[in-house]
Amino acid sequence: MARVSLLLLPVLLSVTQARIHRLFLRNETRFVVHLNTFGYFVNGTLEVKLVSLQLPAEGSTDSSTVGFSLARSRVNGVLSYTAEDTETCTLLKSKSDDTLILFTIDPHTRSVEVKSFNEKDSTLTGYKEKTQGKEAGKGEAGKGEAGKGEAGKDAGKEVKEKSVETEVVSVTGKEMYGLKLALIKFKENSYNFTFNITIGAEDQGLYNLNFHNCRNMRPGVLSPYSLNVEIVEKNPAGFLSAAEIPLPRLYISMAAMFLTAAVVWTYTLLKHRYSVFKIHWLMAALAYTKTISLVFHSINYHFINKEGHPIEGWAVMYYITHLLKGALLFITLALIGTGFAFVKYILSDKEKKIFMIVIPLQVLANVAYIIIEETEEASSEYALWREILFLVDLICCGAILFPVVWSIRHLQEASTTDGKAAINLEKLKLFRHYYVMIVCYIYFTRIIAILLKVTVPFQWQWCQEFLIEVSTLVFFVLTGFKFRPASNNPYLQLPQDEEDLEMDEVVTESGALEGISKVKKTSNGRERQRDPAL
Repeated sequence: MARVSLLLLPVLLSVTQARIHRLFLRNETRFVVHLNTFGYFVNGTLEVKLVSLQLPAEGSTDSSTVGFSLARSRVNGVLSYTAEDTETCTLLKSKSDDTLILFTIDPHTRSVEVKSFNEKDSTLTGYKEKTQGKEAGKGEAGKGEAGKGEAGKDAGKEVKEKSVETEVVSVTGKEMYGLKLALIKFKENSYNFTFNITIGAEDQGLYNLNFHNCRNMRPGVLSPYSLNVEIVEKNPAGFLSAAEIPLPRLYISMAAMFLTAAVVWTYTLLKHRYSVFKIHWLMAALAYTKTISLVFHSINYHFINKEGHPIEGWAVMYYITHLLKGALLFITLALIGTGFAFVKYILSDKEKKIFMIVIPLQVLANVAYIIIEETEEASSEYALWREILFLVDLICCGAILFPVVWSIRHLQEASTTDGKAAINLEKLKLFRHYYVMIVCYIYFTRIIAILLKVTVPFQWQWCQEFLIEVSTLVFFVLTGFKFRPASNNPYLQLPQDEEDLEMDEVVTESGALEGISKVKKTSNGRERQRDPAL
């Protein structure tokens, strides 16, 4: 795993980007590009700077088909008009039930028309073209200078190009509707403009920022464009979204809990050192790695909130420990499921194949997670890696259940064939509990966590991470308790007189063996025979 981490280090360094989003798309053909999702509290700000938008020739570009939309959603990533996006152009909407602001770019009139729906007390700040009277005066002055020879003509052209001046304009609520911002053309078919929105008390929530090129919605039409945009999203407390603000404290608190559990587990191993197997120390390594990963995760979020971007060194340390933690988790679960070191010391061929499948897939899942964390949502590969992560994670979760099922089946057969039925029945009961524990762990950290995220209010979506971490801690503690190195553990039970008596009863249940009793040697080598009547 250390070698894998070193190989991935250059990848992590290359994909680490600023949290203040800078996106550049070249020859893009998507009709909707999801730029980002962010939760705003009161006085949260969104600043969008369209550095460059390069469109096809003006003659082939329809007006009112290109622009931005800022929409408030009830839950993360779910908009009320999502079903309509594939059929109608969002920029052409005339009404909306939810809060929605549209910025429609018109290259012909060099303007950006603003439409707002249900916006209450947010404030929009942008640049508006000055009145035509002032521009006409400057234009006449330019023409007067242009009559003085060739040099005057060139100067007149320069003045004419620079005669479009802008002024800052700030509007609130319903006053946004119909406002026209200045669209600057600085190169052939290339435009830019800037706007800033301050969220009011009645408009706080989770917002989705999208870019639309509705011309590409038409069948058979492909209108490539290039987009260079800078986005700065901020809350009064820092650069984290509303749902992410509690995460630094959450992760450091959970790290303290995992560290406590790891110390208690280490003390238990040292106390019962004669009953300890190597897999017990592997479980301890997993607990400590999880603790370190949470510490780095908390530090990473702290600097994102403070600086607007992660500190490269801390981010890389978090990703490396996250990678190690993921691999150790599935290796440990699979080894316990096979009963390795507890019941047997050799893995079967099919169990080895499980490890050959799960370990590479788990590494791939963690690499996908890292790329998703450090890739802009608007990039085309973001959705691909997100699907890879979801699919691979499900495969890994399903694969680790197979060794447990095989062990349960093996113990069921052994409980009816060998001479230690009672012990095998205890082990069978333990494995069934372990199977239920894994299923509950997967259920809570995957399914319930996702359902929680899409149902709670935007400021409480951090509860998803809280549920995942608490479920993981409970699962670790229960697993350690079930498989602790102690003399009364079903895995480590030694035959005692009471067990011999119980096995005697099991053996003599058969009518064919009635009257047969066990013979046991005493310490001085003499045989002692039990009275069948006992």
